Parts: sequence; C-alpha cells; structure tokens
Amino acid sequence: MSTTPVRVYAARLVGLPIFDPQGDQVAKVRDLVVAVRSEVNQPRVLGMVAEVFGRRRIFVPMTRVTNIDAGQVYTTGLLNMRRFEQRSTETLVIGEMLDRQVTIPSSGVSGTVYDVAMEQARNRDWVLSRVAVQEPAKGLRRRGQTHVVEWRDVVGLTRREQTQGATHLVHALNEMRPADAASMIHDLPKERRTAVVAALDDERLADVLEELPEEDQVEILSHLDSERAADVLEEMSADDAADLIAELSPEAAEALLSLMEPAEADDVRRLMSYVEDTAGAMMTPEPVILGPDATVADALAHVRNPELTPSLAALVYVCRPPLETPTGRLLGVAHIQRLLREPPSTLVAGALDDSMENLKPEATIDQVAAHLATYNMVAAPVVDENGHLLGAVTVDDLLDHMLPAGWRDRAVRHG
Repeated sequence: MSTTPVRVYAARLVGLPIFDPQGDQVAKVRDLVVAVRSEVNQPRVLGMVAEVFGRRRIFVPMTRVTNIDAGQVYTTGLLNMRRFEQRSTETLVIGEMLDRQVTIPSSGVSGTVYDVAMEQARNRDWVLSRVAVQEPAKGLRRRGQTHVVEWRDVVGLTRREQTQGATHLVHALNEMRPADAASMIHDLPKERRTAVVAALDDERLADVLEELPEEDQVEILSHLDSERAADVLEEMSADDAADLIAELSPEAAEALLSLMEPAEADDVRRLMSYVEDTAGAMMTPEPVILGPDATVADALAHVRNPELTPSLAALVYVCRPPLETPTGRLLGVAHIQRLLREPPSTLVAGALDDSMENLKPEATIDQVAAHLATYNMVAAPVVDENGHLLGAVTVDDLLDHMLPAGWRDRAVRHG
C-alpha cells in the first residue's frame, strides 16, 4: 500500500476501473459502503460497491483492495460475484451522503456535503476523515464558499433527512455515461431516486431512461407530472419512446402522446403501429437523410453530430425529396468509410451502395440479424413496398430486442 495516496475523495473514485493482479479490468467503482457510528467517531469504510460486466453490483471489501492511485484501483483478484444488498447498518457515501445538510458548529457555517474523503488509520482500516461542505450562494456569486473540515467537526451526517437535495449527486451523475448513471440511479433508495430525477434536466433524464430496465422506466415516468413526462419522451429516441409508451395503459399512453409535439408523437405512433419485434417496430425514424445533390462534405458535416450513435453515423441515406421519413424513394446508402476516401466536393450519389436488398418493416428479428450479418453492416434501411425510406435499423436496436428480458441486471463473466 506504499503508493496509495494518504487521502482519497469519494467522488473522484466513482467510475475508476478495478484491476486484478494480472492487470485485467474486472469492475468499476460505483460507491463506498461505510458503517456510521457517531458524529465523533470516524466511520469505517467497509468496502466498495463495484459494477461488473452486465451491470451487476457486487461488494468488494477494503481488505481486498491493495492499491488506489489517480486512475485505478487494484485488488487481490478473487471477487465474490453475489449481488450487493445494502444492510440497515450501512450507508452509501455517494448515494446517501452527498447533498446532506450539515453544520460546522465552530464557525456556525451551514451547507451541503459535496464530497467526503477517506484515509487509512494506524490499524490499516480505511475511515472517513474529511467532509467537503459548500455554503449556499450569496449575493452575485454563482457558488457558495467551500470548506473542508474534519469528520468530527461536522453535525448532521448521521441523521436521515426526509427532503435531501440532489445537486452534487446530479453533478456526479452528469459526469458519467448514461448507462453508468442509469445503473447508479437504479440502486438508489426510492426517496433519493425521486430527488435525483426531479433535479436532472429533461435531456439527461431521457438519456438515462433509455438505459434503464422497463419497470424502472415506467415507475419513473409515472411519478412525473404529465407535461414533464411528455417533454422527456420527446427527448428520447422515437423507438425507445415507443417501447416505453407501449408499457403504459392505453389511456395513459394516449394522454402523453396528446401532450407531445405533433411531429414527435406521429413518429412514435407510427412505430407503435408495427408488430412487436419487427424491423418496423425497432427502427429509428431519424437516420441521416440527404438529397441526390448533396456533396461528400455535406455528408461528413451531418455525421459529425455528437448526438448520433456510432451505428447511425456509419451510413447516410440518399433519397428523393421529401427528406424526412416516411420519405421519398430511397436511391441507396453511402458508407462513411467510403466517403472519407472521396474528394469533399464530389456528390454522395456517386458513391452509393445500391447492391443490397432492403429490409421490409415486417422483417422479423432473425431476418434483421441475418441481413446485417450477410452484408457486414451496423445499420440498414427499412423501406415500404414502393421503396420509400421508413427508417433504419441499427445493430444496437437489434441487440436491445434480442437480449433476454432483464439482461441489464445480469452479470456476464469474462475470462
């Protein structure tokens, strides 16, 4: 442990990879588990909540942690893969301590906790030693003054609050990938989850919802007021929104669709009209569509959009106007890899791949999988009987529908 820093802050640990002695990554840090005894005695850090492949949460005792540095955590290697279940005597540092209202009696300062530090005691146990507190903003300042004090100098960390804020936890979640943030939200206590959902902006909440199991999606959506629920659904990709709305009662679904922007609602209704688990039901109605006069430079500018997934950015679809699905007749697709080898001023139409058959909306999952595998594609167009482009099926859409129910909660063992 000689290279381990003297003090480690919890918020900086979240997301760090955990390696075994052979240097293979086996998990990611998601939280710290502590036993809080009193506001005088420093809580002992029992271990880490770690996420293994497949999003299973497990417990890694601190006795198995051999080293922590700026970018990774090392363990003795053997991990117990049993799912982590929090005990009543345990507290999660990130999930439950951040945003607690506390007071520093010596100065009379009150504020919220934005980080907690741990360090090793003389007996080699890890303990929580410092608390970082932020005062409310005053005057023209956007942020209040911050203080880092000893654990024993703070009052309020041992009591449970009925109305705990979520500002600092939301900040931590916003630094994560949507899938990782969804995994953390999934495991939060109910009251804490409600506060976090209320504090997330609509776009971020939409990103997170797309990564959650269906039962979590429905639960979260049901606790939002109708106007906000409709706004969040508009921020989701149409195929994910359609899958979620399909889980609601017909009355609730229609109420939300009526509150959405007409164009967004039309896309969702169209996807819901197809038979479940067909190309039409799983396709994305907003691929990159260009007219026959578009240049390679135009295509490359469109696929630079950071909101596009890698699979959607792999192809552009050249159609006759109008250029929105269901659109004009599909002329062909152009592979971005091919366009990167072409002069920017040339027409995309000159580099079309029109040699493959197109998917029909009624194509089954197996047919879609076989199609992508046959042509070595990560995306493919879906067209109607007259050749009009309806949307595109991507490999990530396919995997979401092919994997068994509850796959997000299952662990996949590697090695």
